Amino acid sequence: MPWSNQSGGGGPWGQRGGSGGGKSPWGSGPQGNGTPPDLEDILRRSQDRLKDFIPGGSMGGRGLIILVLGVIAVWLLTGFYTVRPNEVGINMIFGRYTRTSGEGLRYNFPYPIGRVIKPNVTAQQRVEVGYRSTPTGQGRARDVIEESLMLTADENIVDIDFDAVWQINPARPQDYVFNLQNPDGTIKSVAESAMREVIGRRNIQAILTTEQASVAQEVRQIMQEALDAYGAGVLINVVQLQAVQPPSEVRQAFFDVNAAQQDAVRVQNEAGAFASRVVPEARGEASRTVQQAEAYREQSVADATGQAARFRQVYEEYRKAPDISRERIFLETMERVFGGLEKIIVDQNGQGVVPFLPLNQQIQRPQPQGNAANPQGATR
Repeated sequence: MPWSNQSGGGGPWGQRGGSGGGKSPWGSGPQGNGTPPDLEDILRRSQDRLKDFIPGGSMGGRGLIILVLGVIAVWLLTGFYTVRPNEVGINMIFGRYTRTSGEGLRYNFPYPIGRVIKPNVTAQQRVEVGYRSTPTGQGRARDVIEESLMLTADENIVDIDFDAVWQINPARPQDYVFNLQNPDGTIKSVAESAMREVIGRRNIQAILTTEQASVAQEVRQIMQEALDAYGAGVLINVVQLQAVQPPSEVRQAFFDVNAAQQDAVRVQNEAGAFASRVVPEARGEASRTVQQAEAYREQSVADATGQAARFRQVYEEYRKAPDISRERIFLETMERVFGGLEKIIVDQNGQGVVPFLPLNQQIQRPQPQGNAANPQGATR
């Protein structure tokens, strides 16, 4: 690195951080009329100043050596520096990187031979894409449409506001110091490019609903790979999606379409639930009907088989004794026919009708309570 960049504009002999940026190491600056100073005059005045510090007003060779050695010792002592726990030391000699030092008291050749840069490697910094927050960071100040509008795979436009949180890579801080001239601008460009690449491979419905977490993770991965390829010395910690929505011009129409799609899904779910309830019921009813028919068939077949077997048995007995069998069949038939009817006995001589009293029913029927004065109030 040129010395002019390290000396604050004073050239290789300028004083770093001093008030007289254009003065020479001998204390005299350029003349007001533009005439360069006389070298002999500079040497003579320097000798006069040195004599003031030497006892007796005279300086020999030995005194000059001691003075020079003292100045060199003081200059070398200025090379000590301290690295805090959140910093690393980037050591350079003649503008060339030599090593990285950790926290604690360290040493490097002092200026102008050496230089130390101590970047903060633990600070979390944020790059905003698609919007700008307020100076306090508590709200949104304005939207940046040219950064947030992106084209999806199904040729829709989505408005995405997001930010990327990053820090200097503690393992490669020299890459960050020497390779990045504008860290915020570089990281924002990489973040916007990565987001457009990821959004261009997805449909808008998935971006708005279920795949926001995967979008953020994929963008972070692409950013990290790109910055590593650039040798940026930066770690991307997280990508946060702040707002994902359709453009403001079509936002209400998109919400209406989305609501209609949700209604369609709801109706389909209700129809599926109804079908899942009705179809099993219909199948169960059909199975019950089939089982009843099979049971009726089995019962009818069994009854018919039993009747046929009984008829065969009766027929066999009838063949053995026809008269007795006919008489028995007649009596059993009459018993079934007249068993539940009221009967009237008619005298064979025709002299009168005698009603048949069902004695069994009279016995089972409860008798009414008669009056004590009329004990014959019972059945006559």
